[in-house]
Amino acid sequence: MFRRALPSLAFVLGLAAATLPLPGRAAASVTTPQVRAELLAHAPEGVGVGKPLWLGLLIEHQPHWHTYWKNPGDSGLPTTLQWTLPPGLQAGDIQWPTPRKLPIGPLMNYGYEGRLLLPVPVQVSALPAGATLPVKLKAEWLVCKEVCIPESGEFDLELPTQAAIAGQAAHFDAARAALPQAAAGAQGRARVEGDELVVDISGLPAAWQGRKLALLPETPGVINNAAQPRDAWTAERWTARIALDPQRSDSPSAMPAVLVSDDGQGQVAGLQVQVAVTTPWPAPGAASAAAATPVPQTLPALAAPAPTASLGSLPLALLFALAGGVLLNLMPCVFPVLSLKVFGFAQQAHDRRRLLAGGLAYTAGVVLSFLALAALLLALRAGGEQLGWGFQLQSPLFVAALAALFTLIGLNLAGLFEFGSVLPAAWSAARSRHPMIDAALSGVLAVAVASPCTAPFMGASLGLALTLPAAQALAVFGALGLGMALPYLLASAWPALARALPRPGPWMATFRGLMAFPMFATVVWLVWVLGQQTGIDGAAALLGALLALAFVAWALGSPALGGRARAALGTLSLLLLAVALAWALPALRTVEAATAATAATAASADKSAKADVWQPWSPEAVAQLQRDGKPVFVDFTAAWCVTCQYNKRTTLASAEVLDAFNARGVSLLRADWTRRDARITAELARLGRSGVPVYALYAPGAAAPRLLSELPTVAEVETALADLR
Repeated sequence: MFRRALPSLAFVLGLAAATLPLPGRAAASVTTPQVRAELLAHAPEGVGVGKPLWLGLLIEHQPHWHTYWKNPGDSGLPTTLQWTLPPGLQAGDIQWPTPRKLPIGPLMNYGYEGRLLLPVPVQVSALPAGATLPVKLKAEWLVCKEVCIPESGEFDLELPTQAAIAGQAAHFDAARAALPQAAAGAQGRARVEGDELVVDISGLPAAWQGRKLALLPETPGVINNAAQPRDAWTAERWTARIALDPQRSDSPSAMPAVLVSDDGQGQVAGLQVQVAVTTPWPAPGAASAAAATPVPQTLPALAAPAPTASLGSLPLALLFALAGGVLLNLMPCVFPVLSLKVFGFAQQAHDRRRLLAGGLAYTAGVVLSFLALAALLLALRAGGEQLGWGFQLQSPLFVAALAALFTLIGLNLAGLFEFGSVLPAAWSAARSRHPMIDAALSGVLAVAVASPCTAPFMGASLGLALTLPAAQALAVFGALGLGMALPYLLASAWPALARALPRPGPWMATFRGLMAFPMFATVVWLVWVLGQQTGIDGAAALLGALLALAFVAWALGSPALGGRARAALGTLSLLLLAVALAWALPALRTVEAATAATAATAASADKSAKADVWQPWSPEAVAQLQRDGKPVFVDFTAAWCVTCQYNKRTTLASAEVLDAFNARGVSLLRADWTRRDARITAELARLGRSGVPVYALYAPGAAAPRLLSELPTVAEVETALADLR
């Protein structure tokens, strides 16, 4: 059962070209732009009964291309050989040379680069008549770089029976030297402890003792290949704690494995060890509930591209991030903050110097906030958290805090209170002396609200950023922030725009009050998001807290109240706020308890809206539907993603799209990322994305899905469905 992810978003493009039959008749060698493959033979004593005979496929990879070991790791496919031999000749198994570790973004694969010979022993029990023996081989291999291309070749070779075959001895000698060596006297045991496999190996050769080692199991689907094991030496005993695969598919009683040097002093050959598992295995999948490793889970019978393939280079990723940041200003979630910027623009329109300084301060606030948020995300992911872009809005407390902030901003714009009456005198004086601080803080606020959204071009660049070294990843996020701030920065430096705006006057008071309503609309959205996370009790608790907060703002900041009334009402309002928070905070923390009730409410609402055609997503559901030959469309969404909700109520709810899905027999699945879900995070990483929305269309039997844009149109969906095979 094929359960590995293919590390390339361009896999589909390569598939169309690479699965075509290779031109010409079968020959001893086949050449593609990625590899040169040749069938070799080695019989130093000639071909005869009981004499050693070896056949082998020699693969010479182009630079940076690779093929895979018998256990490809988190992605890929092993090379397969199908022999057609004369009677009396029986081919054995491939003698796999020691592989190397091939990290691909958040995945860990095992395979080969450069020159590789896969030798196969052949047993000769009878020698057919004739001067030569015909040998035929059909080989299939998956070769990957930024893209993955499945290739195949058919090979013919005539073996002479009357003479030794030794012309390729050097290749077979090199392959023999690279075979894992038996570790005589080594004893390996393993036991399952929670979501880890504790491996204990003693009796290793003296030259290997004390070194940093890595265990490469020959059995796929057991360990989490990319997780960093915790290993140590105690005298002559090597112990390692290795995370189990969250989607473990095998429970072997014995695990053949290869030990390789992982300390930068690699050897040609590893050590072949047998590890006996001495404890019972938990039921497959049981470990995933507790696993918190940063590696994506694998999907049964399903392959998907890895995050590095959608963009080929860092400069291109920076360009996409810059373009995505500019388009982020058009996303609905950013409108409330942009309304604040429009108001500020109108206030400063005829003070060119102040306008430009405000633009620079806003840009600095946006870029620095993106960098700070990205640094926090990268640090948490490095610590094992399954997080993606917009992760902060998966926290009910953060959503509540953001709702409180927008409530205060809206009340201030509506004239209910003035910040100067609430803030300490020193703070108010500082604000008047440093007006650019307000501009920078508005940039911070813009990022806080905009980060859950994913604009066109953003998905691929952010997906790549999370696979890059920290410095390069931060550069991508910095380019995204610069793109978001760029329109306002250019406008603040454009004299013609300032001249086109009306001069300050009484109209600005009306405009200020009007700008309060986008703030309140944002609060409505945030209360709904929190209700999705915590249930109706949590939403009611937040509304009560916001009401108490509004009372505090009015009591302490209304210019219409005298000093005595302000003191009395302010004290009362603070007491009421304390009571409201004491009631609200426990309700905001009960995410899990509210999950079932919220899901039931959502399901009921969906049915009433005739949306029950959408079923919950799971890797197993996608795999099963594909095995049944059905196309699958997956909507990766979240309640806090305004773009997702817009698409859900427009394109995805249109009669044309639903009819097209129905006509093609497409199964519709919805992956709800409103609450933190490690499986969805892992699947997004596998698709080369780090945020939502993401729309994936799986054709029956296809190895990788087709990804639609973040703002799909009816025509785009219909075109994708029309291309289904």
